[in-house]
Amino acid sequence: MADALMSRWAGKNKMNPAIYPIFVDELPAGGFLLRIPLGERSKENLMSNLLYRLGRAAAQNPWRVIGIWLVCAVAVVTASSTAGRDLDDSFTVPGVDSDDALMLLSANQSDQAGITARVVVAPTGDDATFSGSPAASAGLIQVQESVKGLPKVVAVSEPTISPNDRVALVQVQYPVVAELDEGDLDNLKELLEVSANNSAVQVEAGGELFFTFDEAESGIGEMLGIVAAVVILLLAFGSLIAMGLPIGLALFGLALGTTSLSLITYLYEIPAWAPQIGAMVGLGVGIDYALFLVTRHREFLAQGMTVVESAARAVATSGQAVLFAGGTVVISILGLAVAGVPVLTGAGIAVSVIVMVMVLASLTLLPAFLGLAGHWINRLGVHRRGVDPGDRAMISPGWQRWGTHVSNNAWPYAIGVTLVLLAMTAPIFGLRLGFPDDGTKAESTTERRAYDLVADGFGPGVNGPLLIAVDISEDDSIVEPLAAAIGFDPGVAGVEPPFVSPEAGVATIVAIPTSAPQDAATVDTIERLRSDVIPTVLADSPAVAHVGGQSASFADIAERVSDRLVVFIVAVIFLSFLLLTLVFRSILVPLKAALLNLLSIGAAYGVLVMVFQWGWGKELLGLETTVPIVSFIPMFMFAILFGLSMDYEVFLLSRVREEYLATGDNDASVIHGIASTARVITSAALIMISVFAGFVISDDPVTKMFGLGLATAIFVDATVVRIVLVPATMKLMGDANWWLPRRIDRFLPTVDIEGEAALPAPEFV
Repeated sequence: MADALMSRWAGKNKMNPAIYPIFVDELPAGGFLLRIPLGERSKENLMSNLLYRLGRAAAQNPWRVIGIWLVCAVAVVTASSTAGRDLDDSFTVPGVDSDDALMLLSANQSDQAGITARVVVAPTGDDATFSGSPAASAGLIQVQESVKGLPKVVAVSEPTISPNDRVALVQVQYPVVAELDEGDLDNLKELLEVSANNSAVQVEAGGELFFTFDEAESGIGEMLGIVAAVVILLLAFGSLIAMGLPIGLALFGLALGTTSLSLITYLYEIPAWAPQIGAMVGLGVGIDYALFLVTRHREFLAQGMTVVESAARAVATSGQAVLFAGGTVVISILGLAVAGVPVLTGAGIAVSVIVMVMVLASLTLLPAFLGLAGHWINRLGVHRRGVDPGDRAMISPGWQRWGTHVSNNAWPYAIGVTLVLLAMTAPIFGLRLGFPDDGTKAESTTERRAYDLVADGFGPGVNGPLLIAVDISEDDSIVEPLAAAIGFDPGVAGVEPPFVSPEAGVATIVAIPTSAPQDAATVDTIERLRSDVIPTVLADSPAVAHVGGQSASFADIAERVSDRLVVFIVAVIFLSFLLLTLVFRSILVPLKAALLNLLSIGAAYGVLVMVFQWGWGKELLGLETTVPIVSFIPMFMFAILFGLSMDYEVFLLSRVREEYLATGDNDASVIHGIASTARVITSAALIMISVFAGFVISDDPVTKMFGLGLATAIFVDATVVRIVLVPATMKLMGDANWWLPRRIDRFLPTVDIEGEAALPAPEFV
C-alpha cells in the first residue's frame, strides 16, 4: 500500500527519485505521511528555505501580517499628508547649454529666469479685427489688466498684434518653478473662464506654465485596465476569490507605493508625472506577481497539500521568480541614472519604489490572504460544474499540442518569426527624438487653441521662442551685433529688442524660429546658433552666450539620451546575461534571451515610429498630427521592459530546467515548460497589455506613447517570442542549451529558481 501510494504520487507530480527521494511513514492513527528529506542542493539554496519559512509564517499568522501592513499603511499615509513634500515640476538637465542659460539668468536674478505663459486674444467673428472692433480692443485691454492682477505674476508684456490684425499675444512672466504650484495655473484658468463671458473676444492660454503643472488625467484608462484584468483572471481561475486576491493586492500596493513618493522626495526629487508611469507599471507587475503565486498555490492544493504548506511552497518556488523578476525591474530602472537626466532618475526611483512594494506584498501579504482563504480559493466558481479548478493550473493539453507542433516545425517558426520581428524593428532607423508641443494636443484644450491662433497670426515659431542669455559683465558692446547675426540666420524669423541689465551684467535676446517647436528644423537652428553664429560673433570677445528656452531644453535632453542610450542598452543586456547565467547555469540560454529581448523591444520601437512619426492609424489613438518620439521614452521603455520580460523568461525557463533536471530530455522539457506555463504567461500578458493599453486613451501624447509601446512589447514578448521563438530555438540548440564550462560552473554560486528540492518534506491533508 505504501509503495503504491509513493509510486502514484511521484508519477502524478513527475518527481524524479534521483532529485526527490520519497519516504512513506504509516501514521498510528491511520493514513500515511510522505517525506522528501533535504538533499545536498538544499544546503546551498538558502533563499528557497528563507522564502519557505516566510510564506509559512504569513499563512499561519494571517491576521498578524495583515495588521502589520495596515499599521505601515496608516503610518505612510499620515506622514505623507502631514510632512510629505510636493513632487518636482522642473525639467532641467545639468551641464547642457540650455541649463547654463537658465543658471546665468537665475544667478543674476533676471526675471527671464522664470517660466512663462501666453495669453492669446482674438476678436470673435469670421472677419473681425482689433482695429475694426472697439469692443474687441476694450476686451484685450481688460484681459491684460486682469492678468497683471494675478498672484505671483512678475511682468506682463504689452499686447503684440499679428500682421493680419486678428490675433493679440500677451506674454506673462512668472518666477522660477520652485516658487510656483498648481494653484498658479488654476488662477490663470479661472481668468479664462471669466473672460469667456466677453462675447467680443476669444481668450486662450498656453506655454510653459501649462506644461509644468497641467497633468493629464488617466483614471479612466486605469479603470479600464483593471476591469479587463478582472475578466481575464475570472476566465483563468474560474473563481471569484482567486480573481480578487491579485486585484486587491495590486490596488493596495499601488496606493501605498504612490502615497510614499511624497516622502521619498526628501531623498531625491520625484517628477510630478512619475506616479502616472508608476501606476502603469505597478498595476501590471502587481497583478502578474500575484497571478504567478496564486497559480502555484492552487497547483499544490490540487496535489493534496495543506493550505499552509501550499502557500509556503508557492512563496518558496514562484516567490523566487517574483523576487528575481522584481529585483531585475528595480535594478534596470535605477540604471536610468546613467542618462544624467535628473527627471529620469527621479522617475526611475519612483517606479522602483512601487515595484518593491508590490514584491514585498506578494511575498508576505498574499500568503497571509491565502492562509485566510483556505480551500475557499477554489470556490465561488464561474465555470461549469465538474471542472477541477486545480487542474486548470497544471498541464494544458492544448498548449502541449502547440509545444509539440512548434518543436516539430522549429526551423520554419524560428526563421519566420525572426524575419517578422526584424521587419517590425526596421522603422527604428527613422527614429526621431523630440518632444510634442501644444499643437499635438486635442482641440478641446485651451493650449491647442492658443497654439493654433498664434501659429495662424504670427507663424509656428512664436510657440517655441529661443532665449539667448549673454554674460556681458566684461563686454556689453556685443549685444547688438549678436542680435543682428542671430536675426540673419535662415532659421530665425525675427529677433525681439534685447533686454539688457547692466547692473546684473546679463542680456537676454529672444529669437523666433521659422519652424514649430517639435520640427527637426528647429533643432537644426539651435545647433547652428551654438556651433556657428554665436562663436563667430563672440570670437574676439570675453562675453559668453547660451541658447535656452523650452525648445532648446527638449533638444538638449534628446541629445543627452541619444548619446547614452547605446551604453545603457549594452549595460542592461550584459546584466541580464550575468543574471540568467547564474540562475540557469547556461551560456546559450542567457545569450538567446538577450537577443530575443532586443527583438521584442525593437519591434515596439518600430511600432511607435510607424504610428506617431509616420501616422499609421493615428486616428484610432486620437492623435490629430504626427509627433516625434519623446526623447526619454526609448530609454525608459527599455529599462521597464527588460525587467518585465524577465517575469516570463524566468517563469517559463524555470519549469523547462526543472523538467530537464528530472528527465534529461531537452525536447520533452521544452514542451512540458510550454504546456505548464503558457496559460499563466498568456493570462499575465493579457492583463499587463490591458493595463498598458488603457493609458492609450489619455489626451496626453506622452502617455499614449508609453501605453502603446509597453503594450506592444509585452504582446510581442509573451506571444511570438516566449510561446513560439523560445521553444523553437531551444529545440534547435538541443542539449547545448544547458552547456556551461566547468570552470565557470565551479565559480558560480548555486541558485535554484524553483528550489522545491531544497525544501522540507511537504505536508498533505
